[in-house]
Parts: sequence; structure tokens; C-alpha cells
Amino acid sequence: MADEGTVSAYPQHWEADVVLRDGGTAHLRPIRPSDAAALQAFHMSQSESSIYLRFFSYKARLSDAELKRFTEVDYRDRVALVITIGDELIGVGRYDRLGDPTEAEVAFNISDRHQGRGIGSILLEHLAAAARECGIRRFTAEVLPENRKMLAVFAEAGYALDRRFDDGVVSVEFEIDPTERSRAVMESREHRAEALSVQGLLAPRSVAVIGASRRWGSVGQQLLAHVVDGGFAGSVCAINPEALELGGMLTYARIGEVPGKVDLALVAVPYDDVAAVVAECAAAGVRGVVVASSGFAEDGERGLALQRELVRHARSHGMRLVGPGSLGIANTDPDVRLNASLAPAMPRQGSLGLFTQSAAIGIALYAAADRRKLGFSSLFSAGNRADVSGNDVMQYWEDDVATSAVGLYLESFGNPRKFSRIARRLARSKPVIVAKSEILGLRLPPGHAVRTSQAPPEALDAMLRQAGVIRVSTLEELVDVAQIVSGPLPRGPRVAVLSNAASLGRVVADGAEGHGLTVTDTVTDLDLAGRSVALPALRARILDLIDTGTADAIVVALVPTAGVKPNAVAEILAGCAEARSTAIVAAFTGILGHPEQAEGMIPDPGPEALGSPTVPAFTSAGDAVAALAAVVRYSEWLSREASEPFDAAFDDDGAENLIDAALTGVAGPNLVRLGPRQAADLLSCYGIGVLPSRTVATVDDAVVAAEALGWPVALKSTSSSLRHRLDLGTVRLDIPDEPSLRSAFGFMEQSLSGYGELAAGPNGAPRLEVQSMAPLGQACVVRAIEDPLLGPVISFGLAGDAVALLDDWAHRVPPLTTLDVSDLVRAPRASEKLFGYEGLPALDVAALESLVGRVSLLKDRHPEVSVLELKPVVVSEHGLTVLHADVWLGNAAHRSDSARRAMSDQ
Repeated sequence: MADEGTVSAYPQHWEADVVLRDGGTAHLRPIRPSDAAALQAFHMSQSESSIYLRFFSYKARLSDAELKRFTEVDYRDRVALVITIGDELIGVGRYDRLGDPTEAEVAFNISDRHQGRGIGSILLEHLAAAARECGIRRFTAEVLPENRKMLAVFAEAGYALDRRFDDGVVSVEFEIDPTERSRAVMESREHRAEALSVQGLLAPRSVAVIGASRRWGSVGQQLLAHVVDGGFAGSVCAINPEALELGGMLTYARIGEVPGKVDLALVAVPYDDVAAVVAECAAAGVRGVVVASSGFAEDGERGLALQRELVRHARSHGMRLVGPGSLGIANTDPDVRLNASLAPAMPRQGSLGLFTQSAAIGIALYAAADRRKLGFSSLFSAGNRADVSGNDVMQYWEDDVATSAVGLYLESFGNPRKFSRIARRLARSKPVIVAKSEILGLRLPPGHAVRTSQAPPEALDAMLRQAGVIRVSTLEELVDVAQIVSGPLPRGPRVAVLSNAASLGRVVADGAEGHGLTVTDTVTDLDLAGRSVALPALRARILDLIDTGTADAIVVALVPTAGVKPNAVAEILAGCAEARSTAIVAAFTGILGHPEQAEGMIPDPGPEALGSPTVPAFTSAGDAVAALAAVVRYSEWLSREASEPFDAAFDDDGAENLIDAALTGVAGPNLVRLGPRQAADLLSCYGIGVLPSRTVATVDDAVVAAEALGWPVALKSTSSSLRHRLDLGTVRLDIPDEPSLRSAFGFMEQSLSGYGELAAGPNGAPRLEVQSMAPLGQACVVRAIEDPLLGPVISFGLAGDAVALLDDWAHRVPPLTTLDVSDLVRAPRASEKLFGYEGLPALDVAALESLVGRVSLLKDRHPEVSVLELKPVVVSEHGLTVLHADVWLGNAAHRSDSARRAMSDQ
């Protein structure tokens, strides 16, 4: 067996940080020979009962031979994984390959002190993933009937079990390929664990401020003051080795001196001291740390290394880490009242959950929301987002009854597959608003691995739309939309516009139509001159519009009127909205004085009247309409029934074998281009056929190829730039016989001679190709890539000028539902040509959808497929034909969102 330090033998990509069932964290990795002492200590700490259940007999200690056999494995036929917290080993899972090389026997042993934390299920997921990588497809296990916990791990994993009872032992067998149920089980467990992990941060029972100071204005002073002044319901202590008393409370020199357990530590110490402080927190059993100190990843390689070490140490010792460079976190729940942030006062209580990566952006968002009198359920500033991410916090908000809408300011997606999956699920119950600045583009926070997006910018928008996310470009737009989704959602796109100025009413109506809304009524004769008469009349007018079904939402745009204050009008509008559960938006244009007089949630609900009716109000009618239109699009997405995941028959084992063979010996970032036969074989595993063709060097070769393929044939250049260019004479179609082929071959040779190296085949390959003729139809392009920032992206367009010149592509992110596939092929502007354009017959769109869906399945299940392009795909009245496939593979050591739970390397 290779030494543990040999990278080729030790599968480092099997290592992962994991979140346990109770929200704590741990580290999972393959076992090493140096684990012998830890394994012996683990064994000797177990109860007699646990040892008996594992080994079917009692043994006080493991022999030297057993320790050697258990810790020295080959990482292929014999594999063992361990879970550790700090230096303590708390769980072991192993498999041994059997006589049938596709089967292995598994066994698990979980620490008595850590039972009930979901360790067994996590080990099973990771062991199955490792086994599949090594060609194993089936697990077997022998379990004593009284070992109900282990039997439950197998039964609840989502696999189809075959159980037999023989000679006092329960034999369990099951296929380990992921199933829909096993994936659902994993995602459900992951959701609960990560939600609890964040809940532990936002609802601690005790808080320690490390670096607390009496120096006015310092971060440590502010954090301590804000926690205390906010009325935190738990206990608070200050840590400062140079002060005996701070803020009227006794201080401690170190976190380890605090009596009792500390759940949350706020760290505001100098950059060079943070690592030592985090290590002390880990030793003291702290559940989570918020690092306000900055200067890590921004400090070059040294800072980046320190930041990574912080995360590694925190996770491996059961802690979550927020930051570094975090503005802090806050929870407005009256039973918690945690203001562990630099916000000067406890945020207004409300129902919006807010997550930001940037401290500066967080401050700006907090200020904008405060001006609008918008309340929060909780706030989260992730800073460098070294550990806790937006995905984690969304898992928490999904279950949080105090949160009715979610706002996120993102600079990147730590795990794009996971973000898409969680956001799509969350958006079904709560609006998700994402601000993604066009100026910033898609980039990473400081200290993250440099990855350049290969996907077009439109792919990001497509992914967010597909997930039901409300995408906005600025912070102000985020708050605009948040105001509206805090009330009733519009039921459709029909809008009525009411105004006391004809010109303003027309402008607002035109703006609404420009945003895709349908203006059903425009009332511009409102007279608000007499408050006692006008306001009841306004109320009656609005209720009539709602009751007659004229509009799904109402925009009331008013210019200042003497004697009538915005608050008075807003009370009427809020009452109407509450009485009829209808979206009503107010725009008070031309207001002078402070913006808060006519902007935000009017009337101000105030902390003592959170249940009172409110109405979103704006000083700009254009902003009001734009925000309303964004919410309408979300409401329409919500009204569409969730469709089933696209599914089709496929040979996954065959595809895996082909990919493994092609990547044998390939290391690092190198890509491998499959040959035509290899590409066709891979695609055939997913039911995708490629029209046969043969490359030829001479005219005689061309004739032989045509005879084998069958007349008529096409003759084309092998150059990717010329193979589709009929206009350049580098393609000849419908060649019926040998004389015609010989003539066409000579003509092609003469035509290609003028293109020099452009006409040469790749790597000196023959320049010409003979292919069977396909039925007439519309040429399309289907493309799939593995983007470093977005993950898998599927793109579709109509071949030719539509995609080459006009960039008329549509994009989606797998996994796709049947509705996603349908939307994708209809999204390009030129897609009308598929449905009977200008009197031509409609084409076989169902066959096209099947092809696109199969490509998405292949790409989703095989991240090693770096680039896949089918060009052209000719769609006919009946069926379609793939004329050419180009496939590039990369050495994807592991997939970030697979059938195993693992915390992302943010």
C-alpha cells in the first residue's frame, strides 16, 4: 500500500467538511495509517454493547494486526472513511470489495457519545460516492437484529433494500446508484442540518465579545454596546485581558475562563490575533464565531492562507464562522433581540431576511430599508464569506416563520448547483430577491480561488428566472421590491392606474405597458381637493376596481394637493389592500422635504403596531411600476404548477466507463477532446444518435465511404469554421452518385486551397468528411458547458445568423424539469421558425425537447463533460438528426453538489 503522503494513493477529494444533524460541524476524510492510535482510543471508549453490535463479539481492544488491517487500506478495493471533531475520531465507515467486483460489504461504527447526530447516514452517503467512483454498484451488510439504529440508517437512506434474516443475522443488500428518493432524503437532511447550524448563530443563549473595548467608536466597543443596548435575552460577557470591567460587567482575559458554555463569540481583535482567538473558541466549545476583524484575504497569500486555516480549524472543531470582515448578524425576534452587528440600533422588526457579502453594501441596504420603514426578521453580513454563505442562510429562512421574504446581495455563488436548487424550493413559499450588480459582474469575494466564468452574462439571469428569483440590479431596487412583496402579491399582470393628473397617469400607464403589464383602466380625474369627501370617494373607487375584477394590482400616482397629506391617502390605500388582499402601490411624486415623508411603508407601522396595514409608497412612479412588474413576473412564475424533473432512459454505467477510459492518465486542468466515434458512443448512452460520417483523405476514400454510408451523401470540410458554410463552397449536399462525388471532391479541394491553415483538419486529420444526408429541416445548436462560477449551463439556439450574429441564445441550469425544457426551446426570438413560420409546416418540437432534456441529464450527471456541442441539429417535421457532436472532457475530481453532503469551499 502507498504511504499516506502519496497524493496518487490518498484520494484527497474525498475529504469534506460536513454539517451534522444538530447543526454542528465535523471533518470527514479517508483513514490513514497514522490513525491507529486514535482508532484504538475510539474502540476502547465504546460500550460493550456497541462493540458487540459492530463485531458480533466483545473485544476490549483491537490487536495490532486488526489496527493495521483497519487503517492501512488501498483506497479502492478496501476503503475506510472517518469523521473527526478536532483530534477525536467519532465515526468510522468502511467497505471491502467482494468476489463480484461490483459488490462490497460495508460496516459502520459510531461513537456512543455522538449517537443521534446523523453520522451514520453521512458516512453512508460518502462511502457510496467513493464506491461508485471505484466501480462498485452494490452494498451488502450483515447486521444483528438488535442493532436497530444501523438498520434504520440503511432503511432511511432512500435506497431500495433487499433484507433477509438468516442464522440470527439480518442481511441487507442495495444498489448504491442515487435514486430520486435517496437524493430527496439527502437534501432534506442537509436542509435541516444547515438550518439548525444558522439558527445556532442567530439564536444563541450566550454571547461573548472578544476584543471588547472601552475606546469609544472601536469595533469591540460598538459590538458590546449594541448587544447590551439591543436587549439581548441571553447572557453577555466581555473578553479583554487588559480590562477588569467594561460596560458595568466583569470581564475575562480569555474565552476559556468564562463559566458555562458560550454559544456565540464576536471577534474584534487585531488581524494577527484572530487565529489564536478562534482556536481558543474551538477549545472552549463555542458553537459559532462572527469575525469582524478584516485584512485576511485582502492581505495577499499570507492573509489568504490564514483565512483558510480559520475555516479549517472552525469546521473541524464543530463551529461555524461568519466573516472575516463581517458587519455582524442580527435577529429581531422579541424572544432573542440579538444585535450582534455594527448597526447603531436594533433593526426595526419585520419579516424581511437580509443577507449581504459586503459590509459596506450591508450598511447601505440597512440605511435604505430604514428610510422606507421596512422591518427585518434577521440580518446577515458574510464579509469574505469564508464559511457561512447565502445558501446556508436560505436553508434557515425557509423554515423561519418570522421571515416572509428574502433579500440577498450577492457577488458570487459559492455552490451554483446548490443555490439554484435551494432558491427554487424557497421561492415556492417566500419571495427571493437577489441584487447582482451589473457593474460588479460575476466575481468572487477576496480570498477565493480565481475562477473565470465561461458562460454568457445572460446565463446568470436565466438561472435566476428559472429558480423563481426576483433579480434586481441595485440596492434601491431590492428595497423597492421588498416593500411590495411584504403585502399581498398581484394575482396577474392586469394593472389599473389612478392619478389626479392626466399627464402623470398616461406616463405611468405607458411605463407599465413598457414593463410588460396590461393596463386595464386609467383613471386620471381623481379630485382630492376636499379631504372629507375625496378620501372616501377614493376608497370607493379602488374597491370597485377590485370587486369588479378589473385589475390584479393598482398603482395610485399622485401629485401634491393642498390640504391632503400623503399619510392620509396612504391610510385609505392600506385599508383597501388589507380589506381585499390586493397589491396596491402608491407613488407620491413632486413631494418636497424629507424623502421619508412620502417614501417607504406608509403609514409607519412603528415597533408597537407591527400588525397595522401598510402600503408601499415611492417618490418615483417609474420606480414603483418597475418594482411592481418584477413582483408580477414572480407571481406568474409562482402560479405555474411545478413540473416533474425531466427523465429518460440512459446507460449511466456505460457513460462512466467511456469517460473514465478517456480520462485515464489525464491530470490537472487538461482537457481531452473525444474523437467522433467516442463522442457518438457517449451520446448513445443517453439515447442520442449522431448521423454516421467518415473522414477521408482521397477521392477514392470518399467513394468507399459513400458506398458504405449509402447515397445520397454530403461532402464537407472538417474545419469547425467551414464545415457548415454553404456560402463559401466548403459544403456540398445531396451528392447522388460516384461521378458527382468525384466532381464535387475536386471542386472542394480547389475551394479549400484558398483557406490555408483554416481548412486543415485538427492535428493533421483529413480535411474532408463524407456523411449521410439528413432530412430537410431547421438547423439548431445545443450546447452544454461546465462553468466555473455557474456550474452546468445548457444553451439552445437556431443555427446561423441567429446565434452567430444576433446572439439569440437561451440558457438554463440543470437539473431541468419538463417545463424548463419546454421554456428553453421556446425562449430564443427565432424559435418561431419551429412552429410553422410563414406558412411552413411545424417541426417536431417534441423530438427537440427530448434531445435537449437528454443533454441536460448527461451534463448534470457527468461534470467531467466540460464542453458538449451538437451542431447542427436538423429538426424536421418528423424527428431530428444530429449531424455533428463535439465533446471535451475535464478531470473533475469531485462534484460540488452530488449525492453526498459536503460544505462548500467558499
